[in-house]
Amino acid sequence: MNVAAVLAALAVGIVTGALFTFLRLPIPAPPALPGVVAIVGIYVGYYLMANLGWGFDLLEALGL
Repeated sequence: MNVAAVLAALAVGIVTGALFTFLRLPIPAPPALPGVVAIVGIYVGYYLMANLGWGFDLLEALGL
C-alpha cells in the first residue's frame, strides 16, 4: 500500500469536508459511522473477491 497516496487522500478528504462545512453544504458522504463502515465494507469485499480471482463477467454474459 502506498502510504503517501493514503495520506494525500485523507488530506483531500479533510479539506473537502472543511470546505463543505464552511459553505454550509451537506456533507458529500454518509453522515453517520455505519454508512462510512458500509463503504469500507464494499471496498474490502471488492478487494477480497479480486484477489481470490472469483467473479462473473456480467457484461460479457449479456453480450455487451
